[in-house]
Amino acid sequence: MDSELEGKVVFLTGASAGIGAAIAELLVKNGLKVVGVARRINRLNQLKEKLSKASGQFYPIQCDLSKESEIISAIEWTKKNLNGIDILINNAGLSRDTNLLNGNTEDWRMILEVNVLGLCIATREAIRSMNDRKVSGHIIHVNSMGGHFCPITVGHLLSMYVASKHAVTALAETLRLELARTQQKIKVTSISPGLVKTEFLEKCGVLGSDLGIPMNDFLALEPEDVAKAILYVIKTPPNIEITELMIRSTGEVF
Repeated sequence: MDSELEGKVVFLTGASAGIGAAIAELLVKNGLKVVGVARRINRLNQLKEKLSKASGQFYPIQCDLSKESEIISAIEWTKKNLNGIDILINNAGLSRDTNLLNGNTEDWRMILEVNVLGLCIATREAIRSMNDRKVSGHIIHVNSMGGHFCPITVGHLLSMYVASKHAVTALAETLRLELARTQQKIKVTSISPGLVKTEFLEKCGVLGSDLGIPMNDFLALEPEDVAKAILYVIKTPPNIEITELMIRSTGEVF
């Protein structure tokens, strides 16, 4: 448990599985209060039970990141019950098996609603909470290596996803500049993992039956590796702002 972090309130999106669940577990074990939001409330409740004896606390809230009203409601609950947000971790993200030549418009819209607009709404509301309490908070976007280049191997399946993550890269830097120009002491960090062993790639059709390539054939990070990177970032002293952190497994080919 880290005494400097103990009791701080984290608002974490996409907390029900994969990277999000790993982040929640590590932070709660380090004494933080984590409000975990996702659509699958049963998964969140299971995580709460798993962390019931940890030094921090986990608060599950069902929330669809494509719906502004649900994001604002979850943040209002956090303000009412926990006084506000100290750290926002925008981890929620999705993709669809779609491309730009003949893709479905609704698939494109859903990717952008969650990966870009949902992230922006949560960020705006969290910063309002920080400013209301004059907190020098921290905004963390869980980005992707796909936010910095276009992977040729799977690019045709991830075209809109990659575009959304390039937007996240730009949004992190433009937010940092807005905060700096208005002299707000709120940190902004974009964390960009390479391949991570989660259900994400199989769900969007990149691995598994569509290409016949099992995840075990790839060198990839574990969700816990990304969680440890986030813990490292939030433990930096007030005068240090890690604006971009890229992490890959050693030997990754993407």
